[in-house]
Amino acid sequence: MTSTSSPEAHRDAGAQREATQALTIVSLATALVLVVFTLPLTTLAATSEALGAGAGAQAWILSAMPLGCAIGLLPGGALADDYGRKRVFVAGLAIMGATLAAGGLATGPIPLILLRVAQGMGGSGIMAAGLGLLAQSFPDPTRRRHATGIWAMALGAGVAAGPLLAAALEVLGGWAVVYLVEGIISLTLAAAAHRILRESHAGTPRPLDLGGTVTLGGGIASLLAAMTQARGANSGTLVVGLIALGLILLTAFVLIEKRRSVPMLDLDLFRRPDFTGATLGAYFSGAGVLGLMSVSATVLERAYGLSPVIGALVLMAWSATSSVTAMGARYLPESASPPRVIVAGLLACGIGQFATGFADEMGGVIGFIPGMLLAGAANGYLNAALGQQAIASVPPRDAAIGSGANNTARYLGSATGLTLVALMIANAPGGDILVGWRQAAIVSAGLSVLGAALCLVTLRQRRQEPEPG
Repeated sequence: MTSTSSPEAHRDAGAQREATQALTIVSLATALVLVVFTLPLTTLAATSEALGAGAGAQAWILSAMPLGCAIGLLPGGALADDYGRKRVFVAGLAIMGATLAAGGLATGPIPLILLRVAQGMGGSGIMAAGLGLLAQSFPDPTRRRHATGIWAMALGAGVAAGPLLAAALEVLGGWAVVYLVEGIISLTLAAAAHRILRESHAGTPRPLDLGGTVTLGGGIASLLAAMTQARGANSGTLVVGLIALGLILLTAFVLIEKRRSVPMLDLDLFRRPDFTGATLGAYFSGAGVLGLMSVSATVLERAYGLSPVIGALVLMAWSATSSVTAMGARYLPESASPPRVIVAGLLACGIGQFATGFADEMGGVIGFIPGMLLAGAANGYLNAALGQQAIASVPPRDAAIGSGANNTARYLGSATGLTLVALMIANAPGGDILVGWRQAAIVSAGLSVLGAALCLVTLRQRRQEPEPG
């Protein structure tokens, strides 16, 4: 009996070891993407001074990486599923690492902005292929739930650690050192991923969808550029033109995908309530809590005179709590299905966001913490559920596409939320930043609650559908 079971035990142990290694690499890389994403939050002042970046260029330095991520996520997911998830994942780390290192050598704002876009495109390969690799490594639903919880924890850990790491490195060696060090970390992870990960992809690759890639990328880029330009002055005509161009290109994308026998994104997926619910949940998590919290450290600095490091530490009440609860998502009862957690998570985030709007009456800086703690706790469970639902709501061969669609929605949402928050703070009555923050917190909370309501509708539709036979 020992002789027959021993080879099986060896195979199981080997598969478990490979899965653990994949989870470790994917989680570290995911955290690094968020570290790079938050890099400008504490280095923007020094970077702008060194490169001579005005207000418009500063807005683009902040928005360039999300733009690159949003452009690359769906095409990156399609390439990963069809031509190799490991290949796209490693390439993403290599691109992000090389462009980070080059960013440390930038001599003006325009080269840095272009490099930040490229960093986002590298990050999109990591984010899309990473969840696809986890779906392949953890076919068992229970173990996959545990893995996506750790992946979601990495999201929170990256947001928490990123501003602090950037601030510390800037103090030690200046803003350029931040880019160089994070570039070295990314290239090191690329080498480790190339050596450790096992390749996985769908059985038969789809033909390259060049028309879909160009129209989708151009449409998303135009809309995000419009949101970035909207934060500046005297840009109304340009913003309207960019929005119109974006809508035209996205309409062309839909028409192209409908005509293709094998589209990059199967639009019939949106007929599935579980996929639609996951996509809506991701969008409103970005538009709500992520958009608001992205500017909270800056508001704390401007309203209360805090240093960037102290502002980042206060933000950890949200980001670190999110990381902890994401890790605990695996202990939720079976009845807490991902759709239900998405609805409850968005609703609780909204309550926390609303509470931060009245922080000044609750003790100033300290008054921000209760709302941030609640929003962070809810956001951790929400991220874990979104990660799980992103790959559970698509066929196994499209795991990276599911991840790409979900994260694209999240980045579009965060750009929407960030633009609304920035405009309300910039146009606050009497220039009072805390009055602007209160208005932004109320609107942002409303977006989270709206997202919860829309996701609840899709959950009810899912219950009413007959089980596939």
